[in-house]
Amino acid sequence: MSTVARPALDPELGALLTDFPLIPRITPEILLQLRQIPTPPLEAVLMGRAVERREVTVPADDTGIPMTVLTPAQPVAAAPCVYWMHGGGMIMGDRLSQLDIPLEWLDAIGAVVVTVDYRLAPEHGGSTPVQDCYRGLRWIADHADELGIDPDRIVVAGTSAGGGLAAGVALMARDLGGPAIAAQILSCPMLDHRNTSTSSRQYSGRPTVWTGETNEFAWNAILTGLPDDRIPAYISPSRADDLSGLPPAYIDAGSAEVFRDEDVDYATRIWAAGGHAELHLWAGGFHGFDALFPQACLSAAARRARTEWLIRILSASDRDR
Repeated sequence: MSTVARPALDPELGALLTDFPLIPRITPEILLQLRQIPTPPLEAVLMGRAVERREVTVPADDTGIPMTVLTPAQPVAAAPCVYWMHGGGMIMGDRLSQLDIPLEWLDAIGAVVVTVDYRLAPEHGGSTPVQDCYRGLRWIADHADELGIDPDRIVVAGTSAGGGLAAGVALMARDLGGPAIAAQILSCPMLDHRNTSTSSRQYSGRPTVWTGETNEFAWNAILTGLPDDRIPAYISPSRADDLSGLPPAYIDAGSAEVFRDEDVDYATRIWAAGGHAELHLWAGGFHGFDALFPQACLSAAARRARTEWLIRILSASDRDR
């Protein structure tokens, strides 16, 4: 068992975590069990909101990628669009996972929210998840008029694995000539398959929300034996040699989580390339704390900071046009 010191948890979050089931690692058997836990129904998440829902399918290879479009019942003209990628290590979850987070932006700024059911590993490994997400982005841009959105105000966003996928989509859009992305919101993003940072070691050996061992299991499922020199930066964005020319990034994480150091490093490298990154490290926050326990004081502060940044960025882009 690890004896590496860990940052203390926020007291309120620590108390909430005592009743949360923690496991030291995911196995194939446990993954099957976790996948059987239902996502809260969308009707419950939308309760109290006047929202119109539309289901679409984006062609991909010999299948289709389901996406859900959520539009305010009284939409604003040329609305911003938040394109949401869910968490779950790229091995579990679906497009309705953590959807309460982007719906806060629908409430705050009238954003159209689009969420994607990218294919999961190990059944679909390698670049498949990020390619699916990129196809969804292209569909959004191609249907901007139909969706009632401003194609210059598309924001990619996600938490955990979804944050890593949002970063990968931003890299793909830069390298492939679009579509344009106004901003990227990367919440506790899963960015680096190497799993060798200090925080990766700190959060190995003892159960927590997402451990170094579980992280290794997920990356092994995703990469399916690819040698290190063939792992594309689009799926493991920390591999990218060049982080210039990216849309403004909001990156956050807890001080008490496995992804802390790779997230700090990613922001630092964006700054080194002359880019815009706002970094928030929430002292005492564990992985996904604001998604798991939104009622906690630290969670409310983290969510509020994200929303305020997004409003500033979109307001600045409006002034620049």
